[in-house]
Amino acid sequence: MSCFMNLEILPQYFQSVADSLPWWLLLLGACVGHGYLFIVALNVFYAWPLPHELMKYTRKIDLLIVAGGPVLFTIALDLLDTRGLSWQAGHWRGYLSGYTVICWIVGCGIAPVCEIFYLLRRPAPQVITETAHTVDVAQELGYAPSGHGKDARMCGLPLNQCFQVEFIEKTLLLPRIPDAWDGLTILHLTDLHLCGTPDRPFYQLVMEHCMKAGTADLVLLTGDVVDSERHYRWVVPVLGKLHWNIGAFAILGNHDSWRDVALIRRRLRRVGMSVLGNSWQQIDVRGHPLLVIGHEGPWFTPIPDLTQCPDGIFRLLLSHTPDNIVWAQKNHVDLMLAGHVHGGQIRLPVLGSVFVPSRYSRKYDCGTFFEAPTVMHVSRGLAGQHPLRFFCKPEVTRIVLRKSKNQERVRDTQ
Repeated sequence: MSCFMNLEILPQYFQSVADSLPWWLLLLGACVGHGYLFIVALNVFYAWPLPHELMKYTRKIDLLIVAGGPVLFTIALDLLDTRGLSWQAGHWRGYLSGYTVICWIVGCGIAPVCEIFYLLRRPAPQVITETAHTVDVAQELGYAPSGHGKDARMCGLPLNQCFQVEFIEKTLLLPRIPDAWDGLTILHLTDLHLCGTPDRPFYQLVMEHCMKAGTADLVLLTGDVVDSERHYRWVVPVLGKLHWNIGAFAILGNHDSWRDVALIRRRLRRVGMSVLGNSWQQIDVRGHPLLVIGHEGPWFTPIPDLTQCPDGIFRLLLSHTPDNIVWAQKNHVDLMLAGHVHGGQIRLPVLGSVFVPSRYSRKYDCGTFFEAPTVMHVSRGLAGQHPLRFFCKPEVTRIVLRKSKNQERVRDTQ
């Protein structure tokens, strides 16, 4: 660490540039870079299966460090006196000046470039149509279903969209599917976080709206079902409202791993869902085989073993986190559905998401992506441990598979 912070490794060029800049520009750029570094670090840290007690305090500590940036750089710039950096070798202010310059480079160079790449992302080319409508659950119920969770008061914060559920329908062009699967529908649900907030009527109304769109062929649930020891009993009355034509499959997520895992799996089976865990099943869909794979890693091990899986058939993966995308690519998964990251829950205008618990930070925060040969849809999910949704509505996704664009045009003209 001392070698990394040694001022001798900082090019003289950056020292001269820093000395020529106005103090306020150095301060602003350094604060942005400092915040960027620690937010990315927090996002990556939260992607790993660390002890629950440790993770409860990590975000608070990280936010305190981020908030302390302006104080740190005020000291480095000696704003009460010289308003400049000190390059005295071996002195603590010298090391602090070095860190200030590093953060300024990140804040004024690296972070803006990364933001541009983030904003220039485009949906996977396989998405040929996408429609959406929002259901204001509080308006339909006639009251705000805040429930009795420990953070229920957060629901009433101005601009909070936690009760405004966006129902999205995406049509995916997947030429590898059999002709008989053209028009196959998938209902994707994730991150229910049953914990008392929102209240049970919220979830029940959402499930009723899922059925109003028509019975899907497959219902897929990708984890974080229960988030409280007192709400296992909600699983059956909530998910019991769902129906499907062919099958329903579920996996668990990191919040489930902190609860009674066996009980959650039993409740899911009671509503008729096949709970995959880290395994796979081959089922018949309209006369053709489909391989349905569950991946609950890294919170549940061992990861799925596909060595005995037949080759050449369509592979559908349920993964709680989008971080398993590389595993999906290596195992020739055709379609992957994930959740976990909630779209960030708080999305800033123009800038987008901030806190995204992923090894890839914000790269796969929500939407549909193509990492050959895998098409991956990442849902924002229905809820969260904290009922906060700013510019990031809860999501339910209905996916329609198409063999060719011609079939989609035929459907549109009918």
